[in-house]
Amino acid sequence: MARVSFYTLGCKLNYAETGALQDAFATRSFKAVAFGEPADVTVINTCTVTEEADRKCRQVIRRALRANPETFVIVTGCYAQLQPAEIAAIPGVDVVLGTREKFNLFGLVQSFQKGERSQIHVSCIDEADTFGPAYHAGERARAFLKVQDGCDYSCAFCTIPLARGRSRSQSIQETVRQAHDLAGRGFREIVLSGVNIGLFGVDTGESLLDLLAALDAVEGIERYRISSIEPNLLTDALIDFVAGSRAFQPHFHLPLQSGDDTVLGAMRRRYRRAVYTARVEHILSVLPHAAIGADVIVGFPGEDDRSFDTTLAYLADLPVAYLHAFTYSERPNTAAVDAPAGRTPVPPEVRSRRNRRLRVLSEQKRLAFYNRHLGQTRLVHWEHAHNSGLMHGYTDNYIRVEAPYEASKGGRTEPVFLAEISAAGDVVAGEAGFIGILG
Repeated sequence: MARVSFYTLGCKLNYAETGALQDAFATRSFKAVAFGEPADVTVINTCTVTEEADRKCRQVIRRALRANPETFVIVTGCYAQLQPAEIAAIPGVDVVLGTREKFNLFGLVQSFQKGERSQIHVSCIDEADTFGPAYHAGERARAFLKVQDGCDYSCAFCTIPLARGRSRSQSIQETVRQAHDLAGRGFREIVLSGVNIGLFGVDTGESLLDLLAALDAVEGIERYRISSIEPNLLTDALIDFVAGSRAFQPHFHLPLQSGDDTVLGAMRRRYRRAVYTARVEHILSVLPHAAIGADVIVGFPGEDDRSFDTTLAYLADLPVAYLHAFTYSERPNTAAVDAPAGRTPVPPEVRSRRNRRLRVLSEQKRLAFYNRHLGQTRLVHWEHAHNSGLMHGYTDNYIRVEAPYEASKGGRTEPVFLAEISAAGDVVAGEAGFIGILG
């Protein structure tokens, strides 16, 4: 039996699409092995959101070839779509597949035998008009289900529309069918994934609210999470539905990017700070225990000390549970690079310093959020993996919990008393002497 290994970089959507590729290889009698083990074929699904992401992609390709010099290397994903020639020039890469081509891998690659030259199959992104249904399960206790792809926005820093094309949605009927399939495989938690999930249904005449309602009725799925949603597309109706739903969890991830309105305008974001504040306030008014995460970009051109201090002060006061801090990097063919409009670039060392300050703030907020919930009992969904005798899981509101490893608990949900914070920064599962599960 031929062996294949996979490596995924980037977002949850990439993991969902890798899952579809894994299924395609499995139906052709390939045996999946861990990355780095001897493999006849290696598939690398890439990201290109930052220059650091590009660097990691190149690093992973070289790691794969060091571990298996004769493995047949296929590189796909966003980096492959935008820079196919750069990837093909790496010695040992056999095939580069673009966004439209990744789900036609077996139609394009006839033989998994290494040749003298790399094959490049990348079409214009305007031709990427199919959806390519996908979900990923792997060894996780939760699955990533792709419901939307592409983006119609034109944020000044972002290459994703160039790599994935216009927004397109999977039908509610097909999404529900896949959710039933995942339930039949024993999965109890699903993370809904997409590039811009709030645009779901714009192209099909359906709506995200209708999708959530249909999924909430799927028997066997105990939990859903929305991976990320733009604040201007998260309506009161969607928030209120989550608050009253059976299975959608009190956890929202809302990209902010900057707490300064001038910078938000330069970024071409479709909201300002007041809208973001209103979204956070409404979530917490109906879901007081909800975890809210925020993405923030530091070092965008024109972000001076005053702008950054405004962002830092805004985030310090904002009742969010954690931050994902990203350092801005110049991406080719984006408005921030091609039409800078006099905005002064931020020196790299200043970008790094600002990122470190946000990471410190994020850790402070996360620990404060965890501390507020100590002494409660909440439902925890346990992962299968263990590390040094410990297993981990997440509460409904995304608190990471640790407990002594018990294989039988993997993939199960149970009430857990939140006792204390461990040296690693997770919450320790205490004795089951609880008075009731808190909502």
